[in-house]
Amino acid sequence: MLSAGEFRNGVTLEIDNAVYQVVEFQHVKPGKGAAFVRTKLKDIKNGGVVERTFRPTEKFPQAHIERLDMQYLYADGDMYNFMNTETFDQIAMSADQVGDALKFVKENDMVKMLSHQGQVFAIEPPMFVELQITSTEPGFKGDTATGATKPAIVETGATVLVPLFVNEGEVIQIDTRTGEYMKRV
Repeated sequence: MLSAGEFRNGVTLEIDNAVYQVVEFQHVKPGKGAAFVRTKLKDIKNGGVVERTFRPTEKFPQAHIERLDMQYLYADGDMYNFMNTETFDQIAMSADQVGDALKFVKENDMVKMLSHQGQVFAIEPPMFVELQITSTEPGFKGDTATGATKPAIVETGATVLVPLFVNEGEVIQIDTRTGEYMKRV
């Protein structure tokens, strides 16, 4: 059991039969009245964010989130197939369940499956991926002083904004959390 006074960012809790992750918290001690904890909680099943306040002494059970390394095998229509590399068990997930988590993930790349009580609720791609640019417009000489960018399509089909000096066929590093170009490889 975790009291509201011990909340930290990233902690997962079970509140009212739902699992929430603490996104933001603030201990407030007004001049008059009792102290309280103001929080922003993200529902890990549907992704909704709610704001709630708690007394610092309220206690909640901590939710156990399992993170399992899985290999993304292939997409078959609107089904995505994954394999546990230790037990070789395979899992198929629908496009609705996956969402855009695999936007920057190639076949045979490793991802993390997040589950609570055996139910997978999210897929976490690696933080940084290296992908080849399949198509982009050529940059114009003399346009680089402004830090301008141009759209480029990478091998997974996703579009990324890259600097003008990056050309078709080059391999770039992308931050999967923000979808931003990091550097050429």
